[in-house]
Amino acid sequence: MSLGEKMRQKLEAAFHPTLLEIEDQSEAHRGHAGFREGGESHWHLRIAAPGFADLSRIARHRAIHQALGPEIIGRIHALSINIEE
Repeated sequence: MSLGEKMRQKLEAAFHPTLLEIEDQSEAHRGHAGFREGGESHWHLRIAAPGFADLSRIARHRAIHQALGPEIIGRIHALSINIEE
């Protein structure tokens, strides 16, 4: 299972999102710090879920990091997050 699929499973289980887009943007960072052949180093996440409504921006990001867990967070170099209302 790819890292993107693992991320999707964890985020769906934790938040039951109404919108979830996960994009591996690693190739656009070729030659930059953290780039690895084969990708899965730089990610963009777009998510919307009712559970985020009462959380601050920082709390939302922390919740996402917690849901992904140290095993996934430790494998990626960069994660950009766009949380939709």
